[in-house]
Amino acid sequence: MRSIGFTLILALTAALICGLAVWQWKGGNLDTILGTPPTPVGNALYPSITPEQVKHIRVSQGGVHASFSLTENGWQAKTPWQDRMDPRAAVGIINFTLGMRVEDFAKFTEINTQKTGLLETGIEIQLDDANHNPLAHYQLGRRTPWHAEVKDFEDPVPTVFIRTRDKDRKKYVYSCTGDIAPLFKDNLKFLRDHRPFYFNPINQQKIRIRSEQGELTLGRATPNSPWRIVKPLDLSTDPAAIKTLLEGLYELQGVKASDRASITLPTSSTTAGFGEIALTSFNSETETLLEIYSPESPDAVDTMATVSNRPTTVFELPLKPEPGLVSLADLPLSVNDLRDPTLTNLNIQSLRAIAIQPSTGTEILISRSPPKPWMATIDGVIHEANEERLFTLLKTVTEGRSIGFESDAATDFTPWGLDRPFLKLRFLGEENQVLELAFGIDGKGGFFVNRTGTPSVMRVDESLVAAIAVQPYEWKPARLWSVDRMNLVTIERTSGTDSPMFLKYNFSAETWDATRDNQPIAIDPTRANYVLGVLEGLKVVRWLPTADESAANALSSPSLTFTVMEKTTDDLGDFNGFITRTVRLAPNITGPNPGFYYGRLNSEPHPFLLDKDTYGKIATELLDRR
Repeated sequence: MRSIGFTLILALTAALICGLAVWQWKGGNLDTILGTPPTPVGNALYPSITPEQVKHIRVSQGGVHASFSLTENGWQAKTPWQDRMDPRAAVGIINFTLGMRVEDFAKFTEINTQKTGLLETGIEIQLDDANHNPLAHYQLGRRTPWHAEVKDFEDPVPTVFIRTRDKDRKKYVYSCTGDIAPLFKDNLKFLRDHRPFYFNPINQQKIRIRSEQGELTLGRATPNSPWRIVKPLDLSTDPAAIKTLLEGLYELQGVKASDRASITLPTSSTTAGFGEIALTSFNSETETLLEIYSPESPDAVDTMATVSNRPTTVFELPLKPEPGLVSLADLPLSVNDLRDPTLTNLNIQSLRAIAIQPSTGTEILISRSPPKPWMATIDGVIHEANEERLFTLLKTVTEGRSIGFESDAATDFTPWGLDRPFLKLRFLGEENQVLELAFGIDGKGGFFVNRTGTPSVMRVDESLVAAIAVQPYEWKPARLWSVDRMNLVTIERTSGTDSPMFLKYNFSAETWDATRDNQPIAIDPTRANYVLGVLEGLKVVRWLPTADESAANALSSPSLTFTVMEKTTDDLGDFNGFITRTVRLAPNITGPNPGFYYGRLNSEPHPFLLDKDTYGKIATELLDRR
């Protein structure tokens, strides 16, 4: 089995289960040989031990003897290797020992040792304190035929045979909760740490990487500072990529760990894509260097590696992605993998103006003076800016990501069409801080962006550019109209080919009178008020060009039409006549469930899109059918 981690997970899960609250015993067939136990059923086998007391661990299995000690550098093995013990295994053994609960017991002389496996397996565990005084000593056998049930666990928990080997306790065999026997398979190899790195990510100050793509250095000033690429260029990093790198290095695990004396290493450390990864902690000048050697062949799935603080160990690291393992291919190890791919890091709160400058077209200026709203200035005309278009623009330039980095040292921008950009975006912040993005297109139709004044060129997806509204009509306010119910006189609503419904509104009495074909009809006033509330501040999803053929074709046969008549007044509040406005709506497709609806206001040359939820609200049935 290649997955060392999977075996550890099984064993550690068992240890965790052992450490839970008192188990409930569910019967067994040791009853005929019960004796007086030194540890009663339901109690911990080693109740007086705490994890902090354990400083030494000894394990024997199948003639292999291993001893481990807790040092300032973590758990270290003295035999059968001089290497780091997997700290997860140490925690698993300690938790299992302290968490064992007695479910049943018998004297050793009255038990069939062949069935318990206590003689064949020979798994013997001893925990000692700092002075090598024994804290726990026992032998681990096979699973028993019985299971224990525990509160909050759906499935029964396995139990194992345990023979105490402590002084004055050697004559008893117990059935105890849990099982970590898989941890001791294959000559105890799972007790050896197969991870080359063991570090605290918070305490790392520098990461140096040498690969086929070149060399780079990541650094930060304090544990709370963001990581930056400091060599070969000073660049911001992608937080998600840094997280992937740190987690990947921590979880990177060899499929095999061997003694260096038994391995012949390649003579060269140059690799196809890998070379060195070095970590440096704060308050330390010493690197922990992982040196990765050339794979034996291009088709190899593993490659050998050594790490500087474990000079007697050689790892076989997975080269290619595998289920349950972090491979070298999973690690972001190049500048372009780790750098920040976002277009800008704008401070939206300090932003005061945005200039949208198409190479062929009208310049659009979006500006604000807090706390006033954003305003659009186009050809000298000022009106409230479209909030949806503004939100999309800011989201695009702050969250949009490049799909590639073309150059960090460009002097001639002609290859990317940036010598004559088709679009410029200029952002003005407080204290006249300016950031400008220039967009170009090459001869193959690729889109590129350059932050003016820098030599960097990034490739971007066409959809990112398409999300930027550059037409003046796109910045029209989203609010279609403003219906004032105080001055509302009538609403004429026509659904498809039905006869129009005339709704007369009395603001003072808040009542409705409805007719159709000059005949009174009964409507539900609650529904009529609901529809009026939606119509009062009707907003469009998007404005469309005047010559949009799809909109024109659909609106030639509208599915819903509203004609609203309101009174108008002069500056003194005196009656000044009537104003009538008509809006027509039609689905974008002829079949069921259209995604949106086209619309046009009679006084507006540009059609628009309306979302289907809003359409459904204003199309509410008004007739009272009670």
